[in-house]
Amino acid sequence: MRAIKKINNNVAICVDDNKNELIAFGKGIGFPIMPYEIKDLRLISKTFYKVDKRFYSLIEEIPEDVFEVAALIVEKAQTTLDCYLNPNLVISLSDHINFAIIRMNQYKEMQMVFSYDVEQLYSQETSLGRYAVELIKSKLNVSLPTSEITNIAMHFVNAEVEKVPVAYGKDQEELILEVAKIIEDFFSVPIVKNSFNYHRFAMHLRYYLKRIKDKNQYIDDSSLVVGAMKEKNPRAYECAYMISNFIDEKLESESTEEEILYLTIHINRIINNANMND
Repeated sequence: MRAIKKINNNVAICVDDNKNELIAFGKGIGFPIMPYEIKDLRLISKTFYKVDKRFYSLIEEIPEDVFEVAALIVEKAQTTLDCYLNPNLVISLSDHINFAIIRMNQYKEMQMVFSYDVEQLYSQETSLGRYAVELIKSKLNVSLPTSEITNIAMHFVNAEVEKVPVAYGKDQEELILEVAKIIEDFFSVPIVKNSFNYHRFAMHLRYYLKRIKDKNQYIDDSSLVVGAMKEKNPRAYECAYMISNFIDEKLESESTEEEILYLTIHINRIINNANMND
């Protein structure tokens, strides 16, 4: 196996003997000068194949210990759930955990609700969510709120679908482009459609549309967080509210405050990155 790019000290992008690209975990494999041949495969503890290359740059933004814990959680899910899991799960979950830790540190007073409906519908995934929260506490010394059991469980539920969640086929992609145009007009900034940040935003919208179709939107008592988000990022929230109304009119749905909150966060990210690239 050949290591071709360092992610961090213990993670590297590699190519196996069959020319397949993968993300490999192993103590110290990121230290040597790249590229190099990993002669002792016993150094490799975990491998993840078929991860979308567009998400490689996201890995570099995530703290090393958070990414390694997410990999342990996904490894547990792979042996627990008897189904295909989206190969991008390790990245989306690590991104979620990292954000959950940041959000908790910024809004310690918030109280969100554990969903017993999700537990009834997805008992295995909820057990994995509970395992994840306990592992995060053990490995990272961070006590996430019980609502994160539900949020993490839904990551596994979403990962059990096909590689890209499709709710409305071609119409879905056209709707996403319309949403991007709303953001561009609202903030008077161009969004680069082939950029990593746009792809991450589009993926969030696909899952958002899928939750609407499945009548399984996020529902939490997040009034404190919503209030803080409105105060900190009023323009992003206003744009998110406008987009949620636009989508609800198109799909005859009713977006929850929690969905608007997550949409606000993603809009804020994509606009900040667009402004940085000006």
